[in-house]
Parts: sequence; C-alpha cells; structure tokens
Amino acid sequence: MTPHRLPEIAVVGFPNVGKSTLANRLAGGREAVVHRDAGVTRDRKALDCEWNGCRFRLIDTGGVDLAADDSLSVAVQRQAREAIADADAVALVVDARAGLRQGDAEVAEILRRGNLPVVVVANKIDEPGDAYLAAEFHQLGLGDPHPVSATHGHGTGDLLDQLAELAKGGAVRASDEVAVEAGEPAVTSAPEPAGSGGVAEHPGGIMGMASSEESPVDDVHVAVIGRPNVGKSSLVNAFLGTERVVVSEIAGTTRDAIDTELDFDGRRLVLVDTAGLRRRTKVAGTIAYYAQLRSERAAGRADVALVVCDASEGVTSEDLRVTELAMRSGCATLVALNKWDVGETDLEDATARLEKRVRLRPPVVTCSALTGRNVPKLLERSIELADRRASRIPTPELNRFVQDLLASRPPPAKAGRRLRLYYAAQVERRPPRFAIQVNDRRLITRGWAFHLENRLREAYELQGVPLVIDFVPRSGRSRRRRSGLATKSR
Repeated sequence: MTPHRLPEIAVVGFPNVGKSTLANRLAGGREAVVHRDAGVTRDRKALDCEWNGCRFRLIDTGGVDLAADDSLSVAVQRQAREAIADADAVALVVDARAGLRQGDAEVAEILRRGNLPVVVVANKIDEPGDAYLAAEFHQLGLGDPHPVSATHGHGTGDLLDQLAELAKGGAVRASDEVAVEAGEPAVTSAPEPAGSGGVAEHPGGIMGMASSEESPVDDVHVAVIGRPNVGKSSLVNAFLGTERVVVSEIAGTTRDAIDTELDFDGRRLVLVDTAGLRRRTKVAGTIAYYAQLRSERAAGRADVALVVCDASEGVTSEDLRVTELAMRSGCATLVALNKWDVGETDLEDATARLEKRVRLRPPVVTCSALTGRNVPKLLERSIELADRRASRIPTPELNRFVQDLLASRPPPAKAGRRLRLYYAAQVERRPPRFAIQVNDRRLITRGWAFHLENRLREAYELQGVPLVIDFVPRSGRSRRRRSGLATKSR
C-alpha cells in the first residue's frame, strides 16, 4: 500500500449473499448494481467510506463459487483474489438465513491461509430475534461473526466501528513500510496533490510511462462508453497493462461503472469502464437497465467520453446514438475504432458520417486493444480534449473573431432587417459557454448559427468539444443609455 492510497477492505463471499447491498449501505450510496439474481457483480468496484473521521475504501467483488469452472466464473474469482491480495483487511459476507454452506467454507479456507485480518459478516438477519443464526459461523474459525441486515441497516454501526479499526491498522502498517523504504526512489506513481484519494499502482503497460511531476490541473475523467461487445473492457485493460476488469466474449459482461486511477505523461487520469449502452426500451426491467443508468451517469461526470466502436462493423446507428448521448452529457467526445486488427473500415467514410450526424465533429482514432495499436495515442488525445474543454478564449480575441466572421459572411436579412452582433464573451468552461449580445434573436437563422459554431471549432480546435452559444437580446436599458449619450453629443 502506498502512503497516499486509502486503506482497502475487500468485501468477499459466496454469490448472492448481499455483498453489494452491504457495500452500498456502508458507503451511504447506491453505486454498486444490486439485483435479486445471483452473479450480478463481476468486477471489483471501489466505494469510498468514512466513519467517525476514518476514511477507507470498500472493494466490492463478485461472488466466489469454486465449483463453477466456466470462463466467466473463473475470471470473477480471479478478480476477487486480486482484491484480497491488494487489501489491508477482508470482510467475509455470509447468508445467515441460508446457513453455513460448502461455498462459505471454501472461501474461509482461502482467507485462513493468508495473513490478513478478517471480519465475518452474517448478513440477512432482518429481525433482531434472528441474531442467534450468526452463531453457526463460528465454525469458520475466523472469529466472532457480526450479525447485520444490509437491507434494513441493523448492526451496521458496530460493523463500521470494527472496519474503521482495521482500516487504521492498515494505515499504520503502510506508514511503517514507507519508513523502511524511505531511501528507495519512487518509480511509477506521481506525488499526491492535497486532498485527493490516491492512486493504486499497476506494474507494466502505460502505467510505466507516468511522470514524477505533479499534475498541473485537475484529474481528467475519461468514460469508456459504447454499445455492448465492442471491446471497452479490453481497451481499459490495455491502458492499465493488467487484467483490471473482466473480459468475456459474452455481450453485457460489464455491469458496474468501474473507476480506475492511473498516471500518464505526468497527468492524473480516472478511467471509467462502463456497461454497454442499448436502447432503454430493450432493457427495461432487467439488470442491464440499472447497469445502463450507471453508464449514462458516468458519462455525465466525465471530462471526456471515449466512444468505442467495432472497426469490423464501421460506425453504426447505435454508435451515433451513443455519441449523441455523450454530447448531451456535456463532455468532450473521442471516437475509437477498436478491433482494427480484425477488420478495417473506411476511415474517411466513418469520419464523414460522424461529421454529418454529430454536431461535435469528434476526432476519430483507429486502435486495437489486442495488439496495442494507438493505445497511448487515445490517452494523449483524451488529455488534449479535456484541456480544450476547460480552456477560456480571451474576450478581445473572441470579439475580433466575431467581427471577422461577420465581414466574411454576414447573417442573412429577414423582412429587411439584419442580425447585428454587438459583444461576445465566454461565460463558462467545462463545457465552453458563450454569450453573444444581439439586436433581435428572432433574426437568427439555424444555418447561420451552425456556421458560427463550426467556424468557432475550426478557429480554436474545438472538434469534439460541446459548445453552448447563447444569443442574448440587447436590453432596453442599454439602448436608452446609448440614445441618451447620442442626445448629449448633439
């Protein structure tokens, strides 16, 4: 554990014992997808938690069933094992109503072979009179079980007291390790800005390119979105150089929005792997519906949306719909044509189709998560787009641009009246928002407004960045002041 990373507590157990429900309850939110069906959680999902002034991180994991030998179940088990290996303590969740099962004993055997402190959590004790059900789990040999109800919150306060103590112990051990290794130079992680949550280290891959200098601006959040089975999770793993998220040929493998932090070229990035986006009418009432809501929410809090498409199929209508969703969310957009090693599409045709259908005119990059083609370039372009989305155009320069545009192509007249633009200023960033004072908004034509937006993108390299342009009518007070000055001059 690095000195800047929060203490981590892995939440593990047999499938369908309520791990995600418990993690949501302890963290005070609803970030993890919860459903009555078993096997909903597949990836590791980090949830920040604070209790009595102690901050730590819960790592929700998929259910561990060692009897299942299919590829997806094995991948989920591997993710849970990695969560345990990286954690400072473990919370083993069991179903008190179902009683002690062979699967619980198998997970407990794995934990007994390690040297991490373990808390046994007897979940689903929804009635106070059922607390005796927890006694059976003394047989696991991991100490006294904590009876709780993740659904109703019974017993979670005492559990949080115990977890906070374990988190404090993990922080103390980490500081001791740092003191021992004080003479060794840092290699992969950058210095931690004050108040940030920290970055987990990942060997290999692009993580090795991290700089030791502090990031000059805020973290860059990149949401990796797209329709199902286009290689979003494979691309995230390629960025990190490790199997951070589960990858499968089965469409819809990813269900949670998984945040992963990394350093790249001296900048701090937060990658968000998301579930595949479909039309809501097709997934209503299913697990995929709730996964989709979290994907849309991830795009809403991102600086850049990396829209992944399948190069063997080209840019489809569903890809265009996802790109428009990113535009409405207010984040910059970069289109990645993945699987370029499998099948190539006409790049010029794909770019032309995007420019015709999407106002943002997002840049297009070909890549391959399997071979590593252009993988670093995607991160470079994402950082560039995030910086442009956060940039500000000086007011004098913006007004010169508007005057030059009016001189080259004045707006068309309506009923003998012509639109006049008096003053322009950028009023917001992330995304850029401009206010332009005009004589009469009714004189604005759709075509000329698009012409203004497109020329603004070209002049300041804002392709892929959403722009908001407000045409503000000149107030009567301003007109009266101007006419009064004219009368005085006479």
